[in-house]
Amino acid sequence: MEKLRFALLGCGRISKKHAEALTALDEAQIVAVCDVDQARAEKLGNKLKVPFYVDYDDMLAKEAIDVVNILTPSGLHAKHTTDVAVKYKKHIVCEKPMALTLSDADRMIEACKKNGAHLFVVKQNRYNLPVMKLKEAVIAKRFGKMVLGTVRVRWMRDQNYYDQDAWRGTWALDGGVFANQAAHHIDLLQWVMGEPEEVSAHITSRLVNIEAEDTGVAAIKFKNGALGVIEATTATRPKNLEGSISVLGEKGTVEIGGFAVNEMKLWEFSDDEKDKENLSEFKENPPNVYGFGHIRYLKDVIDCIKNGKGNPVDGKEGRKSLKFIISLYESAEKGNPVRLSKALGHSKLGKLSGK
Repeated sequence: MEKLRFALLGCGRISKKHAEALTALDEAQIVAVCDVDQARAEKLGNKLKVPFYVDYDDMLAKEAIDVVNILTPSGLHAKHTTDVAVKYKKHIVCEKPMALTLSDADRMIEACKKNGAHLFVVKQNRYNLPVMKLKEAVIAKRFGKMVLGTVRVRWMRDQNYYDQDAWRGTWALDGGVFANQAAHHIDLLQWVMGEPEEVSAHITSRLVNIEAEDTGVAAIKFKNGALGVIEATTATRPKNLEGSISVLGEKGTVEIGGFAVNEMKLWEFSDDEKDKENLSEFKENPPNVYGFGHIRYLKDVIDCIKNGKGNPVDGKEGRKSLKFIISLYESAEKGNPVRLSKALGHSKLGKLSGK
């Protein structure tokens, strides 16, 4: 079987998960890595036994590549995606969030569409076994009328974490806990609860010195009438506590906990006698907050490119959760509820300080 040739653009923290996942897949082969920090690029390249570069144009001109995984700071995703798609016509796997502004997201979608490139946005938590089981219940309408959806991210990121790279915690290139660490959980909330209609949010930075927030809370009203709650912080001390989602409906309740939305804690439906669930079947024990989803997600990416299977999470789907995140920041800055039907784009996210 001919392997798809992947290149990693960005050799920071998340590159390890992509490298591990692609190495574990028989249908994939990592052929090159690139980072503006030569030491980082060299370290990962040597570990994978592939060429390393500090200039991605140089890498793409010299290497035979099918897919480029964009693992750079969030504020650079749009530039790197459009460059790779327009100049080199390569498929793109882009880490979350796909961009920091909706105009950038639209530019990425259009660039890939015009140049015949698939755009995949990484949402690996959708591939956690308990989460897939939850989505099945939503699709089957087992909850009946949806009542309340809640996500909690209680992780630890100290000052040392933010000081490792100058872009971390900045408005221009990263954002805070909503845009970075909780982006996957916010995506899951709208994926299972439906389209949000109105949000009311508050943010603050309590324990670290960064431009953006280390802690945020929000109340959500969904179009279907259900309500939602987001609680997200990187100020948990002394270590990661949880990454969770719970869904309450007219006919049932599901809670998924663990520190990576990876452990089925509660599965109860009024019709549960017909399919009594063994909760242990839907428990996973990943070694870190990233979970096991990257392997499953990237396997679907390969299947889409090689066999025409539907795109697991395309640019339009990635844009939905980005719009949700941007609405949270706009509400927090305005101090008022924000309706998602209104024009968004007035928050600090994706802009230089003071702009």
